[in-house]
Amino acid sequence: MSTRKTLKALAEARRGVLVPGAFNALSAKIIEDLGFEAIYVTGAGVTNMWFGMPDQGFMGLSDIADHTARIRDAVEVPLIVDADTGFGNALNVYHAVRTLERAGADCIQLEDQVAPKRCGHFSGKEVISTEEAVSKIKAAVDARRDDNLLIMARTDAAATHGFEAAVERAQRFAQAGADILFVEAVTQAEEIRALPQRLAKPQLMNVVIGGKTPIFNADELGQLGYGIVLYANAALQGAVMGMQKALTVLRDTKEVQEGSGLVTTFAERQRLVGKPVWDTLEKSYT
Repeated sequence: MSTRKTLKALAEARRGVLVPGAFNALSAKIIEDLGFEAIYVTGAGVTNMWFGMPDQGFMGLSDIADHTARIRDAVEVPLIVDADTGFGNALNVYHAVRTLERAGADCIQLEDQVAPKRCGHFSGKEVISTEEAVSKIKAAVDARRDDNLLIMARTDAAATHGFEAAVERAQRFAQAGADILFVEAVTQAEEIRALPQRLAKPQLMNVVIGGKTPIFNADELGQLGYGIVLYANAALQGAVMGMQKALTVLRDTKEVQEGSGLVTTFAERQRLVGKPVWDTLEKSYT
């Protein structure tokens, strides 16, 4: 089965499959190595880790396409790719979908914020009109060359127009051809419970550690009927804390050793990047 068909089956099973976010190829390899079934290529993570900047629309199409291609080469599991607002109008969305499909995306996520967008759990968000947002989803659906490529439609309208308006937008996105729906930054537990009852298409719930949405266990979200439970930046936040701990010890004690519990071993690092495979390949050419 292709990765796109696999991802569609995972979403439609509505069992709350956990999908962590990756910000580079090594983080993607770690996610796959730990047995997760799909990966989210996170725009916030790319912006934070590669630019050292906040998630406020600084990432461009070429940035996320390059990361998608590198991650696609590194792992075999399905990839959901964060395409922000599609980097412009409906025509830009059309181009973005073509570009990201070619880079290896299995699902492309698009949102309805006014550009420049910002993290869904920041204050000060604005959304475009429903009509413009629907036209961008239609363009995305039309642009895909492979019918198995999934389009995920995200709305940030709950923060500015309220929960009911967000549900209505999501319904319109489904009518426009979106395969998966994503109502971002709901703030009430009853809203989380209500969404799978209100929307027929498979849905993603975004779990932001420290964000505005109450955290539910993924098993509970699966029981409620969510297809995907996203932890877009758990790996990023874990990596930042790990670096801070290791480097603080290095600064204060002037050394860090294997077995300290602060760093992975040299051998594990080489295993994760596939050095034994490359060594075998090298021998086949000599």
